Amino acid sequence: MTDDSMADGPGTADTPSGETPAAGKAGTGGHPAGEPAPAELRQRALDALTTARARTAVLTDCVDDRDLTAQHSPLMSPLVWDLAHIGNQEEQWLLRTVGGRPALRPEIDSVYDAFEHPRAARPALPLLPPAEARLYAHEVRGRVLDILDRAAFEGGGPLTDSAFAFGMIAQHEQQHDETMLITHQLRKGPAALTAPAPPADGAGEKLPPEVLVPGGAFTMGTSAEPWALDNERPAHRREVPAFRLDTVPVTCGAYLAFIEDGGYRDPRWWAGEGFEQIRRHEIGAPLFWRQEGGQWLRRRFGVTEPVPLDEPVLHVSWYEADAYARWAGRRLPTEAEWEKAARHDPATGRSRRFPWGDGDPTPGRANLGQRHLRPAPAGSYREGASPLGIRQLIGDVWEWTASDFLPYPGFAAFPYREYSEVFFGSDHKVLRGGSFGVDEVACRGTFRNWDLPVRRQIFAGFRTARDAAPGEGGG
Repeated sequence: MTDDSMADGPGTADTPSGETPAAGKAGTGGHPAGEPAPAELRQRALDALTTARARTAVLTDCVDDRDLTAQHSPLMSPLVWDLAHIGNQEEQWLLRTVGGRPALRPEIDSVYDAFEHPRAARPALPLLPPAEARLYAHEVRGRVLDILDRAAFEGGGPLTDSAFAFGMIAQHEQQHDETMLITHQLRKGPAALTAPAPPADGAGEKLPPEVLVPGGAFTMGTSAEPWALDNERPAHRREVPAFRLDTVPVTCGAYLAFIEDGGYRDPRWWAGEGFEQIRRHEIGAPLFWRQEGGQWLRRRFGVTEPVPLDEPVLHVSWYEADAYARWAGRRLPTEAEWEKAARHDPATGRSRRFPWGDGDPTPGRANLGQRHLRPAPAGSYREGASPLGIRQLIGDVWEWTASDFLPYPGFAAFPYREYSEVFFGSDHKVLRGGSFGVDEVACRGTFRNWDLPVRRQIFAGFRTARDAAPGEGGG
């Protein structure tokens, strides 16, 4: 997803049979069916906003002002732009629109309008310096908490029902936090962030290389998730023929076999403009990899280390993922196939909120929230497996799919077109599942990410699929 967009709100379609009804925290995990009490909604919104702001502080307090104001890549904004943009969006939506308060800093709205200024041009703008940007975001937050304390969460319209606008802003900040984490990965110089290695529970188990996903219809998308964004809505039935899907994401070791077999030199495997892209830019491996003395190394948040063969491959474009799949005699899964594998429970016919069920993500179920600064070894997180035994569908790496980013039947833009609608079409490919850099408030089984097929700086990997044999798995 481009960070140049803003999170949107709920649709209005009825919930088809088979979707979990409004289960879980608003946007983050499991509460019983029925609308939570206002006090519970207020606390959830407060927790989500507080968690996001604490992470923003970690990402911006760990470097000096020079690093905050520098543009570390033309693909990314200066960190200080993201910091003030977070505050400006919060001011516009929660102070002005929800709270009806007068504008605090209307003169900077244009500066922090992501659609008005492409990332490469943002360093030349009259940006707030770091101290002023921090103060501005702090002042906005103080006023927002006062509005939150007094807000009514039903009968006020779709922005305030279920505390949606507060959840929208928490998701927006967390999306920018992931963007700032990507900037840290692109940043040259010594490491500024540290985190423990992820657990490897289950990684040593003998797993089947692929799993059969039976054919048939399932409920895709949502009409019940309180903080779901417009492109996730509405829930609808989707027919998916039987297919086979990798049990775990493609690993660095498996991808290395593609490299060593000349995959980057053979045009047979590359679709569309992919081969021209790698030739023009002299690409021969995932971003941040290099070969030295016969060994493959990678740079990860300022640290150079051997490429870990058992981790899911990271920092590959859609073109690279598609080429590997073709080389392996397979293909990328469609978005509908991915979601069916991640949500559908064949035993009940229900679509779960997550592969493991309707409960919250936990550290034992998924690698989320920047707890770790790398994917876990393939096969980890057995507690997070789907009913069919597929692992790591949530967290670790965003997974490229074969699908273009298109609206669901009955889509309605809310609260404005620029979050999703302007990106629909064949230019952008859909990614699913979230990465280690995604917070749980912005990650669920229905969440849709999208980006250009050339993008490599994002925390993206993939898994592959193939059609089931005739008569296998129904459908």
